[in-house]
Formats: sequence, structure tokens, C-alpha cells
Amino acid sequence: MQSRHLIDLSDLTPDEWEDITALACDIRGHLDDYYGTCRGRILATLFYEPSTRTQMSFQTAMLRLGGRIIGFDNPANSSVAKGETLKDTVRVVSGYADIIAMRHPVAGAAFAASLYSRVPVINAGDGGHLHPTQTLTDLVTLRNEKGTFSGLCIGLCGDLKNGRTVHSLIKAMAHFPDNRFVLISTPDLGVPSYIKDFLSAAGCRYEEADNLMEAMPQLDVLYMTRIQQERFFNEEDYLRLKGCYALDEKLLQLAPPTMPVLHPLPRIDEIKPDVDNDPRAAYFDQVHNGVYIRMAIILALLGIPDPLTGKKVLESL
Repeated sequence: MQSRHLIDLSDLTPDEWEDITALACDIRGHLDDYYGTCRGRILATLFYEPSTRTQMSFQTAMLRLGGRIIGFDNPANSSVAKGETLKDTVRVVSGYADIIAMRHPVAGAAFAASLYSRVPVINAGDGGHLHPTQTLTDLVTLRNEKGTFSGLCIGLCGDLKNGRTVHSLIKAMAHFPDNRFVLISTPDLGVPSYIKDFLSAAGCRYEEADNLMEAMPQLDVLYMTRIQQERFFNEEDYLRLKGCYALDEKLLQLAPPTMPVLHPLPRIDEIKPDVDNDPRAAYFDQVHNGVYIRMAIILALLGIPDPLTGKKVLESL
């Protein structure tokens, strides 16, 4: 039987997004009932670039399911340092593990890995391209905070050019009816043209803005992002743009009282510490939701039935 992979959200249907996020919410509410569902299974985490939250949440997810973990978080400590190709690494590791989570700095690397793997591959982020598990984390958070995926005015602020989380979230939310987007950035950090083309083709309303303060009153959701230093070619450009947007409690008072603030983390200076105690600050719940959605994804891709319902979330290919 051919494995299903999660490289891009398009590998799943919007109905399957809803089913997987619903499973994540069930896991969050009944965590102990899911322990042991992956007993005897092994997750390999192949992280070719630094990560804290994503890597640790995958590891925590598998441990909470009762499984085990192998892998590396620095290619210098693996056979990659000896010149082993991605193709060979994946062929070897997929013989050791039941499922693979991979982060790589090169766009398309996770898809390439899926071509040679004997087990499901989860894209844990490839360059500035795709990060589907973060988007599903965002969807779980929206489900908890807003109770719907439709009819929302979604503000996205910061580095919209390099932020793979932004690109993935826009593409996901464009599938649901009556959503509109306010894209808040400097001209240097605006969303790529292919994202705007995608929104236009989907019939989604959007506007571009450079002033966060003016945008705040109309938003149902605010998604903040950091200026990504590692995506810049020179430090001068980074320093020129660093700190151009900063959300503090005073600015947040301009927003509706039910507007959650999301952020994929890590933050630098784009959300000030005085926002943390505001009930609209949802970013720490958001990062915790990452564990529950990754538990749900592992169960779904391995074809393990939900212990509460006895049903599988995904159909096999």
C-alpha cells in the first residue's frame, strides 16, 4: 500500500483539514486516552536546519503517543557531513522508522524525500516555501479561538515575503468562504506575487497596507511574524527593516475585544512582553496546539484508528 505524505496542505482536502483539526481538539481534551496508540512505532526527525518548537513538538507528540524517536538536529553530526545525498539518507532512514519528519533549508527537499521514502514523510518546513504542520497548528488555534474558518478578516503583519507560515496560512484560509485578508508590511517585505495571484484566482478579497495601527479596528484575527534575519543576504537590509512593526498593549487596545493575536514564534521584538497577559494573546496556546496537531497527523498518516471513535481519519491511497 502506498504511503500518504504531508508535504503541502494540498496533499489533504479541506474536509480532511477539518477532520484532522477536530482530532487534535479531541486529543487536547482527552490526552491520556491517546497514550500508547503508537507503541512500537518510531518517528525519525531529520532536521537539516535549526529548530526548537517544531522539532521538540514532533518529539513530544510521538512520546505522548507512546512511540520512540531517532534522527538528528545537525547534519554535521550525521553522514550528510560525509557527503551522503538526501536520496540515500531517506532510503536508509525509512528502513529504520515508521514515519519521518524533515526540515530542510531548500524548497522542494521534502517532496524529493517523499519520492524515495518507504514510509510517510511530513514536511516540517522547507526553506521559505511550505510549512504545513504549522498551518494546521494555526487552524487548530483558530478553531479554538473563533469557532469557524469562514467569514474572517485576517490581518498578517511583518515579513510576508519570506514567511512560509504566512504563505501556507493564506492559501489554506482562501479555501473557506467569505474570508478577506489585510496584508501589512513594508514594500520590501510584501507577499510574493504568486500569493496575490492565488488570492485573485480564488476570488478572495485582500488589501495591502503598511500601517498596523490603521488596520487594527477591522481585524478578526491578527497574525504577527518576525523579520527573518536568516533569509536576508546582507545584515544592512535586515537592520533597516528590523523593528518596523511592534505590537504593544497600547496598540492592541485599538483592536476588537475578540481578536486573537497569533504568532508562529520565535518572536524577537514584534510583540512586546506587555501583550502576554492580554486575554487575546493566543500565541502560547498556539505553540502548545502544535503538539496536538502533530499527534493527530502521525496517527492519521500511520492509519491508526482514533481510540475514541475507532475510525481512521485519512483514507489510504
